[in-house]
Amino acid sequence: MNDPIRSPRLSTDKDFDGESFAPIHTTTVTVSGGPASHGRATGRARSADGALDLDLRMPAELGGDGQGTNPEQLFAAGFAACYHGALSLVARQAALDPSVISVETTVAFGRDPEDGGYLLRVDLVVKWPDIDPAVAAPLMETADSLCPYVKMTGQGTPTHITLDC
Repeated sequence: MNDPIRSPRLSTDKDFDGESFAPIHTTTVTVSGGPASHGRATGRARSADGALDLDLRMPAELGGDGQGTNPEQLFAAGFAACYHGALSLVARQAALDPSVISVETTVAFGRDPEDGGYLLRVDLVVKWPDIDPAVAAPLMETADSLCPYVKMTGQGTPTHITLDC
């Protein structure tokens, strides 16, 4: 018999008062360069536990063949999953059903006008049918404060989060 998958037992309480970062989970992914000796163009990404094992390919817009996963897709997936988890947690705490929530994340890779280098821009669209925006807004603000991806990007990567009702 299969046990149902349960939501993680994480908290929104601000109950940590340690003096330094306290890891709860750590993961390692190794990227090798492949035939072009360029991880982004022909690389392979493999997690230490083997759960992630895939070829990386440059998107067509950057001169690649577009026939594989690229880093922006992986970042978008991680960001969307993390933000969805945070929003789901606060929705449940507000006695709302999070099963209808989805998060669409767009990651754009482009040139940075400040230094001529490269920059990522992140846009999140929360799709939450039939929710009153006045109810969703404070929950999304709380999710922003909980989601480590939002915290990370807030330190340099422009992030725009919108609600699509």
